[in-house]
Amino acid sequence: MPELFDTHVNLHGEIYDDDRSDVIMRARDAGVAYLLSICDKPTSIETIATLTVETPNMWRTVGCHPHYAKDFQDLSSQWLVEQAEDPLVVGIGEAGMDMHYGYSDLEDQKRVFQAQIEAAQDTGLPLVVHTREADDVTGEMLESAYKAKPFSILMHCYTSGEALAHRMMDIGAYFSVSGIVTFKNAHDVRYIAKQYPQDRVILETDCPYLAPVPKRGRRNEPAYLEHVCRYYADLMDVSFDTMVERTTSNALRLFSRIKPS
Repeated sequence: MPELFDTHVNLHGEIYDDDRSDVIMRARDAGVAYLLSICDKPTSIETIATLTVETPNMWRTVGCHPHYAKDFQDLSSQWLVEQAEDPLVVGIGEAGMDMHYGYSDLEDQKRVFQAQIEAAQDTGLPLVVHTREADDVTGEMLESAYKAKPFSILMHCYTSGEALAHRMMDIGAYFSVSGIVTFKNAHDVRYIAKQYPQDRVILETDCPYLAPVPKRGRRNEPAYLEHVCRYYADLMDVSFDTMVERTTSNALRLFSRIKPS
């Protein structure tokens, strides 16, 4: 069976407390061989680390989502580098800029984003980037840093504009496709997703959010990655097995610290 890689899960969340083991079992049954547990904030690191150790073929990131930037203004690149010494840590983030909700102000977000950029540069681990309604500042910060010291970038669950997508393509960024690509009115997302370099595209659920059609409206889980993959394979006019092999191979190249068993 082809092996899928869900590169963005939030299985440490309380929403899975009653059936987390069943969710992971369903993922395995659906062909999801690899899971990447994403850090939303520094105070989640211990919980995520415990889950990762307990779950075969799960790895993790360390970082701080822009929503929480106001609460972690003392976040330093050095502290993140120290946290990333664990070999199960394979990325930095979820980092970035989000001006849609405005939970943290612009300068707070920039400060925390910059610390995570520097940690990615210092560790050689890829930076998992979230950006929403912040195309210009995201592009400027990433391009400036990349010019000073190149590093790997993943534009996670990309829903931003075409111009930023091409700016990121030009500096070698990877892009992840989520359940949004299946949504009826996500025409712009599909238009840009067809332009992704096929050697730099991977898959994710971002569970428990963004459940794909035909599961939309439910709590998302890694087992639903199959639906994302099938839809994107059809969009790109390739077989399901080809898309599984392509995206998993790309993800293992990006998260190169992973050594599959």
